[in-house]
Amino acid sequence: MNGSTSIAPDLIWTGDINRRPEVQDGFDRSRTVRFYDTTLRDGEQAVGVVFSADAKYQIARALDELGVGRIESGFPRVSDEDTQAVRRILDAGLHSEIWGFARAVKADIDAHIELGTRAVLIEIATSEQKMQAYGFTRETVINRMSDAIRHARAHDMRVNFFPVDATRSDLDFLEQVYKAAIAAGASEVSVVDTIGACAPEAVEFLIRKVASWVGPRVPIHWHGHNDFGLATAAAVAAVRGGATWIHGTINGMGERAGNADICEVALALQCLYNVPVEMDLSKARKVSELVRAAGDYQVDRWKPVVGEALFVRESGAVAAQFHMPDAIEPYSSSIVAARRGIVLGKKSGLANIEIKIKELGLVVPEEKFPTLLAQVKEQATRTHQLVSDADFVAMASAV
Repeated sequence: MNGSTSIAPDLIWTGDINRRPEVQDGFDRSRTVRFYDTTLRDGEQAVGVVFSADAKYQIARALDELGVGRIESGFPRVSDEDTQAVRRILDAGLHSEIWGFARAVKADIDAHIELGTRAVLIEIATSEQKMQAYGFTRETVINRMSDAIRHARAHDMRVNFFPVDATRSDLDFLEQVYKAAIAAGASEVSVVDTIGACAPEAVEFLIRKVASWVGPRVPIHWHGHNDFGLATAAAVAAVRGGATWIHGTINGMGERAGNADICEVALALQCLYNVPVEMDLSKARKVSELVRAAGDYQVDRWKPVVGEALFVRESGAVAAQFHMPDAIEPYSSSIVAARRGIVLGKKSGLANIEIKIKELGLVVPEEKFPTLLAQVKEQATRTHQLVSDADFVAMASAV
């Protein structure tokens, strides 16, 4: 365990309204929320993404530095390369716990046993739609799940039971399945929103319901997706309901609209709800860049936590307030180790010109600022691009 992290209150500028009891009540702040990262398995299910074994190893090391409590190493039966990746991650001596993924199939579990995995997440479908798609009956599900858990426990593996599509499952059957999983030897359980169809309010309700079934000594995990753009909100609701582990990925990558973004969830829990988490957000951008490069994809410049333009300003009206970060930003850029800056473009104003001149160490009379601004706007409008520092230096030299 890497330990919880805290953010200095003077770096958070979200306003007094968030301190109201109706916002803050309901969270158990005596427990640190931890993260179970599934970038290497569920994240790789994003269309077109294939991580090499070396990339998975490097990502696992970066996740460890980020402070992720548990890393899902992958599914070794997918390929020889996946087997190689799991072996290297297990042998790396990381602080993070390394967990395996398996279906409720003996061969899946055996693949992890052979590699030396000591903890495994075991999944099986529990909703009527999913069971019908697989040709399972309720009896089949309970028998296969129980046998798989008992097999893993017979080899001294810790087990997290993972009911696929739990949020669309019949509640009476779901209770039966969870209790059977605990009886078979599972020490932890997940609540799984496989297709991202659960509203945050329903998430909190279901987490509390599951807690009443499994008892206070069984840790509850939340696994959510982002199909309605509510993955972070759902994760927060899960924590309010009593979940202490949040599943997700770096950059929110994953199938369809992706998984919950663990860095976004960590930021929201700390800055908006004062909930302690186990994650060093100052390393989030570095990990994000590594995963994007390995997966050969990009994220929006305005993406929360890791977007390259989060703390960069083009608008003149905003640049005029640049000297007071809390006037234009909800939290300090230092929390996520981001660079603050000014760029020049169509929407710039005189403040941009002044700040950029100081930044570049130029000597330009103030009466020339309007002329420079006009040139910046003209070029940016004509080219539909920002004005580079090199172009601005040339403009400033010519006025």
